[in-house]
Amino acid sequence: MIIQAVFFYLFAGITVGSAVMVIASRNPVHSVLFLILAFVNAAGLFVLLGAEFLAMILIVVYVGAVAVLFLFVVMMLDVDFAELRHGFLNYLPVGAVVGAVLLAELLVLVGAWVIGPDAAKAITAPIPPPSDVTNTQALGLVLYTRYVYFFQAAGVILLVAMIGAIVLTLQHKPNVRRQNIAEQVARRRSSAIEIVKVKPGQGLS
Repeated sequence: MIIQAVFFYLFAGITVGSAVMVIASRNPVHSVLFLILAFVNAAGLFVLLGAEFLAMILIVVYVGAVAVLFLFVVMMLDVDFAELRHGFLNYLPVGAVVGAVLLAELLVLVGAWVIGPDAAKAITAPIPPPSDVTNTQALGLVLYTRYVYFFQAAGVILLVAMIGAIVLTLQHKPNVRRQNIAEQVARRRSSAIEIVKVKPGQGLS
């Protein structure tokens, strides 16, 4: 039990420190590396809780795909972060209001948080009876039955966030020719081709 407590505080401390460094690092590459470190230690916490499937998913999906993709995008796109920070003060009041609301919610949650009497048993036995149900099956039974609406709502929120990120980062350059579907459909032969009669021995002017 002492060894588990030592590893818990070790993984938890590194996770919290890495999360702080993600937002405190000035270099975005270092932020992504600290994010990967936070994911790895969070996977260690899942292993201590008996949720080895979640730990594997966290390593394979988030560290192996999402975080590495973030790292490649940051390193290859050569984004001007100084220009992105321009106009930060214009959005500061809205950000302060959102931050205050989130802080109030966290304080209410922490103030009303009470450790349940069955918490120790739930930690030692994360898989509900019957015992022949594997960790993956237990997660699926809970996620797609009791919390199926929350699961779908989370998917919709992620979709909206993805569309918002695309809209915010999409920049139209003035010298780039773009496709206009309506103009292509409205084209006629007179505007599409030009018939030129060339006399023998003469070229086109």
